[in-house]
Amino acid sequence: MGSMEGGGAATTTDLRSPLLPTSPVEERVGIDEMLRRYAGEFGRWQLRHFVLASAAWALEAFHTMVMIFADREPGREAAAASADPCRPDWPVGAAASTVAEWGLVCGQRYKVGLAQSIFFLGCMIGSGVFGHLSDSFMGRKGSLTIVCVLNAIFGLLTSLSPTYWVYVALRFLTGFSTGGVGLCAFVLATEPVGPTKRGAAGMSTFYFFSVGIAILAGIAYLFPSWRALYVVTSLPSLFFVLAVLPFVSESPRWYLVRRRIADAMAVMQTIAEKNGKTIPPGVVIKLDDEDEGDDGRDEKEAAADVKKVDAHGVEKAVVSGSIVDVLRSPTTRLRLFLTVLINFLCSVVYYGLSLNVVNLDTNIYLSVVLNSVAEMPAYILTALLLDLFGRKPMAVSTMWISGAFCAFGSLVSGAGAMKIVRMVCGVIGIFGMAATYNLLFIYTAELFPTVVRNAALGCATQAAQMGAILAPLVVVLGGKVPFAVFGACGIIGGWLVFLLPETMNRPLYDTMAGLEEGERRGHK
Repeated sequence: MGSMEGGGAATTTDLRSPLLPTSPVEERVGIDEMLRRYAGEFGRWQLRHFVLASAAWALEAFHTMVMIFADREPGREAAAASADPCRPDWPVGAAASTVAEWGLVCGQRYKVGLAQSIFFLGCMIGSGVFGHLSDSFMGRKGSLTIVCVLNAIFGLLTSLSPTYWVYVALRFLTGFSTGGVGLCAFVLATEPVGPTKRGAAGMSTFYFFSVGIAILAGIAYLFPSWRALYVVTSLPSLFFVLAVLPFVSESPRWYLVRRRIADAMAVMQTIAEKNGKTIPPGVVIKLDDEDEGDDGRDEKEAAADVKKVDAHGVEKAVVSGSIVDVLRSPTTRLRLFLTVLINFLCSVVYYGLSLNVVNLDTNIYLSVVLNSVAEMPAYILTALLLDLFGRKPMAVSTMWISGAFCAFGSLVSGAGAMKIVRMVCGVIGIFGMAATYNLLFIYTAELFPTVVRNAALGCATQAAQMGAILAPLVVVLGGKVPFAVFGACGIIGGWLVFLLPETMNRPLYDTMAGLEEGERRGHK
């Protein structure tokens, strides 16, 4: 071994054996650094890849919001003269919706909300399952492929449902697969984006969901039968798998954590090439927590790195965290409780207002389009003002705007011209809550240190899905009640945000100890 080292010292770098620790590696950098310095943070490759991957959000909108049209109560005004209001003669035919076909009115009306809540229950379970699978052996692209295929299959089977309970079971299965669509599409679209562009790119994914809702309204207008609607909204998922996903790349970050270094480098080389840039031959990729020269160490040396020395010379073990640590600390325990409750209330209002168009007695297609269009400026507003006014003022104001207009809508009569006023209240309400929904993800992430950030975000996400489960059950109450509930949720949510600290321009802490120390210094 000594002679080999001596020979290595006497020869040029190009003649050294690649098997030695002193292989011709000039520089080892993380993905963010490679994107920033060599490949490009958001060039032509990322733009194309981002659009293709994010298109899956429109598919999620199809499978989620199709219930607005499939489960509606169609045109009862022409059947008002029926002797039995609980057995109306539907003027548009029983095939128009599940309500008309299976008589889900009067004492059976709760079944409409139940079917929709069961769908969101499937989403909650599926997001956890496919979130894990996308991190493990299946990968982001593989998981997205599976959920889209399942969505198409379950959606097509739903169109053949012979009974209400078969319909409910298939909606649960569709929700299970739909729960993984947005999650997989989000990470697939944003992970190859550079660090300074990732925030704006992440917030832009919501536009695809809103556009999907608007397109869905047009499809529902052209296909009034609920069975035909499920067929037409399920086929695009197959088209996406066959015609779009082949042009989408697996995440280089997933390749890297799976130790598939050559595949990760191949993706990075493609990014650089398409962006008109070049990665120098001596630059190779590494995990962010690896030190320079780690590639030549043996296992004992690597194991020794589980101990680190702090600024005072004290040796400490590498820190990790879990939800238990969040609950153990008074600082993060209160933050977790508040963010869980705020996300829950926000979700009740957002999904509730989206589904409540069936109670407005206005043109349902126009109402859905207006709601989806209202969301788009809300996302722009969040992106432009978040770093100007701060997270806390933005969250309070948007929740209160939504809550105030929903509360006003509960006081407005649903007859005559006033039903238009109530529709406008709903549009402004969803504008405010869509803005809140957009910023809550960023705000929640900044409230917790790195070691427990994913655990805290997971709790907040689960709370939001619980809100989505409750929302349909509020909508089926009908009349002024849904607007009153949504108004209360928005106003209470805004007050709860007051109890959270501002995070703008504050450090993004890595450890629980660092957060608590920073809070102590900040309060002095």
